[in-house]
Amino acid sequence: MTTPAISFEFFPPQTLEASFRLWDTVQVLAPLDPRFVSVTYGAGGTTRDLTREAVATLHKSSGLPVAAHLTCVNATREETLGIARDFAACGVTDIVALRGDPPKGSEGFVPHPDGFASSIELIEALKEAEDFNIRVGAYPDVHPEAADAQADVAYLKRKFDAGADEALTQFFFEADTFFRFRDACEKAGIDAPVTPGILPIENWKGAVRFAKQCGTHIPSWVVDAFETAERDNREDLLATAICTELCSKLLDGGVDKLHFYTLNRPELTRDVCHALGVTPNVDLKNVA
Repeated sequence: MTTPAISFEFFPPQTLEASFRLWDTVQVLAPLDPRFVSVTYGAGGTTRDLTREAVATLHKSSGLPVAAHLTCVNATREETLGIARDFAACGVTDIVALRGDPPKGSEGFVPHPDGFASSIELIEALKEAEDFNIRVGAYPDVHPEAADAQADVAYLKRKFDAGADEALTQFFFEADTFFRFRDACEKAGIDAPVTPGILPIENWKGAVRFAKQCGTHIPSWVVDAFETAERDNREDLLATAICTELCSKLLDGGVDKLHFYTLNRPELTRDVCHALGVTPNVDLKNVA
């Protein structure tokens, strides 16, 4: 089994306590030498300033390559591109370009009158504005707003045609889900990297909520396994085993990169990475 290249997603802290948790998370995972880390944008652009601050701080203090999420929600084109230019000014030229989730309580995405109407428009503008490395979202399970799986693949191809460099998928529970999606992408003529997104299940009920929101299918065997594990108080053991097995199957199937959604809780992600052979990169000059 090949040792994968890895990357991690964090979300911006909204309290002092959360700031400490983010920094602790970075300290735990940074020694695994990720190829980049990303910082999310809240639904409806609610964490826009927090994301900007977290990205700048991580870039300056951690020494890690940082990718900033950027969405089209609740902002004009100029405001959005201004944020992108701010990222570039502080040395961050990796962008995860997304349409973005609508604000909580709204019925769906409505573009700002002077804003970008889609992630494709955002990608095209970013490519014109700066020499950004652009990553985008992809959906192995059908996106809730997509007509079908083929529509998801066709839209992803449009993102690459607009200038995207890599796709990061939504999380999924079975390797075959990703392999079917990968095959469909290849059939559609997509030859750019499509990296699997992995969610180590720190909280089962939370994972179920996330899955419902983004249309991720939960196999019945996973539901049964977690219900049993909850009764036996062995959720962490099960989560580690399931996530490690999923990643191992992906690697055996030719995948060489994995993107972990950490939820700013690093322990399970770290344990899975160790099980996959991703070990801390220790600078020998700092070892007594």
